[in-house]
Amino acid sequence: MSQTPVVTTIVTRSLKNLEELEKVQELEKLVWGMKEIVPTHQTLTAVKNGGLVLGAFHKEKLVGFQYSFAGFNGKEVYLCSHMLAIHPDYRHQKIGERLKRVQREEALKLGYRLITWTYDPLESVNANLNIGKLGAITNTYIGNAYGEMNDPLNRGLASDRFLVEWWLESSHVLEKQKGKRIDKSGFKKECSLIQWKMNNKGFPVPNEIDITKNEEEYLFVPIPSKFQELKHQDIELAIEWRQKTRLIFTHYFAQGWIVCDFLKMNNEEFDGVHFYVLKRKGE
Repeated sequence: MSQTPVVTTIVTRSLKNLEELEKVQELEKLVWGMKEIVPTHQTLTAVKNGGLVLGAFHKEKLVGFQYSFAGFNGKEVYLCSHMLAIHPDYRHQKIGERLKRVQREEALKLGYRLITWTYDPLESVNANLNIGKLGAITNTYIGNAYGEMNDPLNRGLASDRFLVEWWLESSHVLEKQKGKRIDKSGFKKECSLIQWKMNNKGFPVPNEIDITKNEEEYLFVPIPSKFQELKHQDIELAIEWRQKTRLIFTHYFAQGWIVCDFLKMNNEEFDGVHFYVLKRKGE
């Protein structure tokens, strides 16, 4: 097992030539283990037409990348953030966060106000970065967004996704830049829309769900804190989490709620889960 390198200096820059984009392909293969990769003629065309490919380098080695292309929904031009990957030996060192913050800076230079992307709502690391740290929001849940996916991270489970919006100059995002999160001091387990218990493998098992709450200022939806480990050991339990969280999010999104924050409670009572925070849109 390789030892994680101690990263003292990471250099990030835009990638614009074929040689650099071929390195992106190599990292893409390593991270997702798929034979089908994004061709360089596509990434090269994207960066010449309003897109971005950002690379993170450690001693000239590409250890992370972020790929975005221009999008248009009929009303507004935005940046569609398609892929973010970190070399397995360099994870848990905030390189992904750094790439996203550089992406924001470069997008603003290009005139964008909005960046969108999708991610699996059950992936707590992504949720903590996207929602908790960066300040992206969502009220869009797409069931089985990409159909069956056979890469190691997605195999065996419907590819449900959040479509998030990152409004780059909103007050919410600017507050997140300063580290602001909601007060969690009064939070209790009864506030959760899903009750759970821990099984003998150390994973949370969802029990009752509650979709009757409507008067509270905030609603809280738990997800497993280590979903990939859970899925690899118990795919049926992973499917149960998928189904119950899908039901809750689609119900409350239809009622005008949005995901606005993500909480890691870090105490024994909440061991095994973290929480999405929902509030009414516009509040």
